[in-house]
Amino acid sequence: MVTAEIRRLPEEGDVVLATIRQLTGHGAYVILDEYNGMTGFLHVSEIATGWIRNIERYVKPRQKAVLKVIRVNKTRAEVDLSLKQVSGEERKSKLIEVKKNEKASAFMTIIKEKTKINDAQVKEIEDKILQKYDYVYDFFEEVAKKGINSIPNIDLSQDILKAIEEESNKIQIPHVEIRGIAEISVRKSNGIEVIKSTLMPVETSRSTVNTTVNVTYIGAPRYRIVVDAENFKIAEKVMNNIVEKIRSNIEKHHGTFNFIREESKKTYLQR
Repeated sequence: MVTAEIRRLPEEGDVVLATIRQLTGHGAYVILDEYNGMTGFLHVSEIATGWIRNIERYVKPRQKAVLKVIRVNKTRAEVDLSLKQVSGEERKSKLIEVKKNEKASAFMTIIKEKTKINDAQVKEIEDKILQKYDYVYDFFEEVAKKGINSIPNIDLSQDILKAIEEESNKIQIPHVEIRGIAEISVRKSNGIEVIKSTLMPVETSRSTVNTTVNVTYIGAPRYRIVVDAENFKIAEKVMNNIVEKIRSNIEKHHGTFNFIREESKKTYLQR
């Protein structure tokens, strides 16, 4: 399967996935998983900072490692790598990319069997998807979230689209809910109207189409605000914006506002 593109040589600065093949007194020879099994070298000075007494404390044969390409000799097809120059964020991003490629490859294998297509046709499908998505798996995830009819036109046959939809429906879409209680009081003759006009627009507040906001009346002066989103980062951003808007408007009318957070939760949407 070809969801992860096979390239002849990496470029300097690329972050790659490798398998440790052999340890030596000077470092380790590795296999570059994404480059058709070519060999690279990880010098001991690029494994960690400081003096290394035992290389096996850091890398072992057959271990997977995320490494950075620091030199490429294209004439001799030699690649030098570094472990210590890979940041935590780069490592995390690379592992997510690898995991996505593995999942997409598994999906495409099933689709190939269902639709009786060959490897060349699978490659053609993936190429079409990659024209509009960074990863093939992102396409499957989009179908899982929004349905097959909401995706961009990728010019695929109906039987392939049906198979894609069936596999996409196996993806569990993360769903988070954060909530809190707003205590609001405006001691004016039109105080109730001020509170209503402040809270009514809140339910239309959202940062993405997959975010919803609900406000329910508990009992004066308390209102519950609930934000549903696909991850906590989005949910927190929406909630913070809502709380600040409510606070600003209520205080503008010389009212009082207090917000108490409740326990958050993460579940998976049922399909």
